[in-house]
Amino acid sequence: MTPPNFLRRRSASNSARTVETSGPGLSLPSDVLLQTCRRVAAVGMAFTVLWGITLLLFLVAGPHAGPMPDMMVQLWPTPGAAIAVTGLLISVLLFFLAGQLSGKPEVLLNAGSAWLVLTSLLFGILEFWVPRFDVPHPGWIGIAILAYSSIVPNKPSTTLTVGLLAATMGPMGLIVTRLRGVSFEANWFEYLLAFLLSYICAGIAVIPAKIIRGLGQEVRRARELGSYRLNELLGQGGMGEVYRASHQLLARPAAVKLIRTEAVGAGDPAKARVMIERFRREAEAAASLRSPHTINLYDFGVAQDGTFFFVMELLDGVDLESLVRRYGPVPPERAVHLLRQACCSLEEAHARGLIHRDIKPSNIFTCRMGLSVDFVKVLDFGLVKAKDEGPQDVRLTAPNHTTGTPAYIAPEVVLGNTKVDHRVDIYALGCVAYWLVTGQLVFDAPNSIQLMIRHGHDEPVAPSRRTELPIPPALDATILACLAKRPDDRPQSAGELSRRLLAALDRSEAWTTERAERWWLRHHPEVARLEPVGSEGLTLTRTLAEGFAGAPVTATLSGVGR
Repeated sequence: MTPPNFLRRRSASNSARTVETSGPGLSLPSDVLLQTCRRVAAVGMAFTVLWGITLLLFLVAGPHAGPMPDMMVQLWPTPGAAIAVTGLLISVLLFFLAGQLSGKPEVLLNAGSAWLVLTSLLFGILEFWVPRFDVPHPGWIGIAILAYSSIVPNKPSTTLTVGLLAATMGPMGLIVTRLRGVSFEANWFEYLLAFLLSYICAGIAVIPAKIIRGLGQEVRRARELGSYRLNELLGQGGMGEVYRASHQLLARPAAVKLIRTEAVGAGDPAKARVMIERFRREAEAAASLRSPHTINLYDFGVAQDGTFFFVMELLDGVDLESLVRRYGPVPPERAVHLLRQACCSLEEAHARGLIHRDIKPSNIFTCRMGLSVDFVKVLDFGLVKAKDEGPQDVRLTAPNHTTGTPAYIAPEVVLGNTKVDHRVDIYALGCVAYWLVTGQLVFDAPNSIQLMIRHGHDEPVAPSRRTELPIPPALDATILACLAKRPDDRPQSAGELSRRLLAALDRSEAWTTERAERWWLRHHPEVARLEPVGSEGLTLTRTLAEGFAGAPVTATLSGVGR
């Protein structure tokens, strides 16, 4: 999906992943430019096939077709076969270079230009190996120029320069024939007719280059959102996208979450009201919180075309859902370390009268923050609700739907208790703790309805009975206390839960900074390495788009998270 047509501003950003080249580039966003570079591979493959077909026609099919014209006899199999094989080899080389140089688009475009000139030289040698000015020339050089410039457009000036150089390979082919000692006579008009078509094609090739360049500039302007410019697409779903972005003046990376206007229920006023309110609440809640363990909101608003957006810090790490799926259950001491930081975020939110209502592993992110690792950020306050809202207040779910995620939903929500308070977050955090130490959900069920029923009525099995890892009895008890059916039987605040988690472990079992750094160096060497601002070693999970799609999936840049 093309981003909406936002404010038009001139960029002063030097983002490492936004390619605005002064050489052969197109001033395109990096993802669009990389798509253009993929077309170089397509050109290489197409001409490999064409040269191969030429060889088959003249070396295999030709001898069985009867006598060939004298011109063809002088050209095939020698030197025609050698020229065709050379063309095939350089086309294969271009195809493989496209894969090797995909991260260096300027170099790859230069390689493509060199390929066009060399291919044109081969065509020139073929066309004028037997010089005949009394018959029309096929104009293969012109075809190559037009085909390449249309598939792989470059800067207009570069396209014209390379096109003219490629067209000059026709006269060069004639010079090669002269150097071979072959004599021929022609007047200036015959020379003009022989070479004019190639030069005309070189001029025409500038037209698609200008069109593509103009479109590229429009795309860049369309990707400017206030002070931010959208770069890579990090995640998308049914409601919108999350982009990596950069501040145009501060060179600060950020994540921009967009909600498409058609996704907020234009044909359903009730749904539209719910989604607009959810968006507003998420932005206001995140903006009002100051805990370092809450995702930092930079900006939010509505674009000129009605698209909702807000800009958040870009995180370097992995969500707890992906962490366990990829590496298995975490040691109890690490689980406590992560959970206590989440408690810090929730404690401030609860103190301000806000209930998150959608705590789950994919909404809790462990990352590198400055020199710290395993630094937790709580995301997605889209279902936040004030404690003092009554039954008649706006509910941030679709009509006739409940709130939260079935695998982490509190019993009082399932049972329809209208007096839901902050302890639903305590229950959900207990479910997260269960997931961290066992790698399993608290309850299993074939569908969401039965899963919610089990949360409402069934007693959970102790975590220690569902994993081979040793879990301290006190931690077992603390997690089960969070999962109590009655809110009064749970820890009564995030602060109390944090203290109980700390007391559940022996001090000798603490998750130390050294252990955390060793884990990150072993499992995330790319993100563990210190990088300058604007580097490519940044990842963001699709959990920022949780409201858009289903299961969280980690989207990576520069191979992070492999």
